[in-house]
Amino acid sequence: MHYAPATEPCPLPFSPFKSCTVPRPIGWLSTISPEGVANLAPYSQWQNLTFDPPMVMFAANQLSDGRRKDTVVNAERTGWFVWNMATYALREAVNISAMELPSDVDEFERAGVTKVACIDAPAPRVAESPAHFECRYLSTHRLAGSSNHGWVDVVYGEVVRIHVDDAVVSADGKLDIPKIRPLARLGYYDYTSVTEVFEMRIPGASDAAAAGLEGKRG
Repeated sequence: MHYAPATEPCPLPFSPFKSCTVPRPIGWLSTISPEGVANLAPYSQWQNLTFDPPMVMFAANQLSDGRRKDTVVNAERTGWFVWNMATYALREAVNISAMELPSDVDEFERAGVTKVACIDAPAPRVAESPAHFECRYLSTHRLAGSSNHGWVDVVYGEVVRIHVDDAVVSADGKLDIPKIRPLARLGYYDYTSVTEVFEMRIPGASDAAAAGLEGKRG
């Protein structure tokens, strides 16, 4: 099957679009409004961009009534957002924080997770999460959609501080990913978590390239 999504109806009962780019890491992002209301929400359009300096991005669709997401507005107004690693153990809290709630509702309280202060960012981070990035807001790139909900804000940030729980660091100094079980989005209502890993090294890569790919400290 094939179809042109801009001009032709999807021949399947469910669109395959979001289930082709998988698995997608979860950007579980916390922000705070200038008025002091904490916000917590998951985004499955989240990615790291480069490492020197480390920079990240997330994409947030508008609400169907045309309002922009609180995460975007708070990041722009305060200059900061915080990434919290979403794990299988925290899946129910992540799901609750995805609810569309009024801007004056604190999702930390609704999701039942604990706030802990950041060092640089004004927003709190999720104490139960094993890793966090404190991100300084850089810019927003708005892309027009065919509907209110289709409009999207692509937000860029620089990671200025990284937190990692010692309990998830293995003896060789790497994150123990199967122990953490990070969540990832598969499309539809489907998710997965990482429970096994395998290693592949690029044949003929130089020592410098191999070290960079592995993230070895220089």
